[in-house]
Amino acid sequence: MSNSKESNIVQLPVDPNAAIIDRYGLEGGHIGIGEDESPWVPFGDSAAIRHLSFDVRTGSVCNILWVKGGGKIGTHRHRSAVSAVTLEGSWGYYEYDWVARPGSYVYEHPGAAHTLYSDDPKGMKALFWIHGPIEFFDDNGVYTETTDVFWFINHYISHCEKHGLAINKALFL
Repeated sequence: MSNSKESNIVQLPVDPNAAIIDRYGLEGGHIGIGEDESPWVPFGDSAAIRHLSFDVRTGSVCNILWVKGGGKIGTHRHRSAVSAVTLEGSWGYYEYDWVARPGSYVYEHPGAAHTLYSDDPKGMKALFWIHGPIEFFDDNGVYTETTDVFWFINHYISHCEKHGLAINKALFL
């Protein structure tokens, strides 16, 4: 059995829409692990975000959230679905009785409000797929801001421009 990449590619029958797919379809992408492809961008005092994709067509973003030990993300309410997979450490929401650990899957429904925290000495990292806007509130429940796909794009681009980093166009779907 050959281990060459080419010998492992299965030849499929020609798709009846092959010409249209070639002309209008989008190719998949790859964002590597290096910060040259997507740097950690500070998010508040105890967190950072590594942006992985921005989809303005659906208002969705994908990123890795890193909350350093003893940190939290302010109280927020989702206006669409969110899902997450924990990569490192542990975290939870003050409003719920579970704790997410590596491999945990978390889903959040529109209208859910909660405050993310990590009291893990090593902090946490989780991959989030966020659809739609998120409303943030201060400690008194007063609305402070909305983050959406355009906020996340600005967060990334502003950081890159400030630090002379190249903007990775592969992040934009």
